[in-house]
Amino acid sequence: MNEDMRVVRTKEAIRAAFIELLDEKGFNSITVKDITTRAHVNRSTFYMHYEDKYDLMEQLQRDVLEQIPQLAKRAFTEITEELGHQHAVSLPLPLAVSIFEYLDENRKLMRALLGPEGDLSFQTKLKKLMWKALIEDRINPLIKQERMSVPSDYLIAYVASAHIGVIQQWLNGDRQETPEEMARILFTLSLHGPFYAATGIRPH
Repeated sequence: MNEDMRVVRTKEAIRAAFIELLDEKGFNSITVKDITTRAHVNRSTFYMHYEDKYDLMEQLQRDVLEQIPQLAKRAFTEITEELGHQHAVSLPLPLAVSIFEYLDENRKLMRALLGPEGDLSFQTKLKKLMWKALIEDRINPLIKQERMSVPSDYLIAYVASAHIGVIQQWLNGDRQETPEEMARILFTLSLHGPFYAATGIRPH
């Protein structure tokens, strides 16, 4: 058990150092030596857990991409049980709150991954994740393709890019909106569109 805890602490130290370095100098400029120096571990210890910095980045991204759907599914179950299935129409807002709470709890990591010095491929992976959640869920897709008024690939490209842009602004900006406030902002933009958000006028 003690050995397991040492391994956990070592990996946490390596990941924390890597995240700090991502924010400071960007992925391309980071070396394994930078990481081990910042984490106060030797190179052999690093290579016990990761093949190289690319493997470390891949594992960090995979963890996030696995945790977000699990979080959403857990939140969906808890909220439907609390509200009752007849109120499922109100689910997007509390689900968004849950996602923003996760982003806030992991703000440093998400800012590093989504920031200008992060890995651009992560945004592509996030968009694919959103596509799968919105469209490809065979049992309960949130958006049904037969009801769309525009081609699905353009719709998802717009929604995913807009959502990621809002998240990036929140993570990198000086404003201190709560997860609840951010969920409402994103909900307003998604439900009514940017024209309504800017003017308060519903387009006809």
